[in-house]
Amino acid sequence: MSGTVLRQEDSKVEVTGFEARYYDTLMNLITLGWYPSFIRKVIADLRPRAGERILDMGAGTGRNALLMHAYTGESGRIVGLEIGEEMQRQFRSKTAGIPSIRLEDRRIDEALSYEEEFDLVFLSFVLHGFIQEKREAILRNAYRALRPGGRIAILDYANFDVDEAPGWVRFAIRRVECPLAEDFIRRDTKEILTAHGFGEFREEYYLLGHIRLLVAEREEKPEGDV
Repeated sequence: MSGTVLRQEDSKVEVTGFEARYYDTLMNLITLGWYPSFIRKVIADLRPRAGERILDMGAGTGRNALLMHAYTGESGRIVGLEIGEEMQRQFRSKTAGIPSIRLEDRRIDEALSYEEEFDLVFLSFVLHGFIQEKREAILRNAYRALRPGGRIAILDYANFDVDEAPGWVRFAIRRVECPLAEDFIRRDTKEILTAHGFGEFREEYYLLGHIRLLVAEREEKPEGDV
């Protein structure tokens, strides 16, 4: 990928049309039924707590919000951020009648107004779909939104050598995914999070180590850091 100019226009993270309308069904089909049990396992490994306030950045259809709500309960609060109209409709349909879950039409890569309001920020297969400049903006938003000691959780591709990965992984990354995904994989996500004021990492790996749930705590930045 050396010398390749990456553009946000190459991203596949903003799903629309048929793929968006039937997103959950398609995910279940293309993973041969693996995805539902996988995401339930991830949310269990995430360890949401009763009464926690969670910001779900890139909330999709609401499937993750419902799974997290089973842990946070009505004493908690889940705010989903999503801009796709088809995804928003599904989110609202799935979460109708649950007052502790709210959806907001906001871009996660633009400045957000949240200040130390949440215990947990969750990004599920979202961060890899942005150019690095926008990833940095998203992480700044996450840091500001979290209370001190709050957690960011990133479910996404792990960092590994794509050239040395099995053939089916190379095919998925280089033929199915957008070029931004390989760029994300090649960067040191923990190093980037550290630069944004996060530490105390915890990791859970899936799919032979190629997918990772990376959890980190918001720490106080030294005075003068941006």
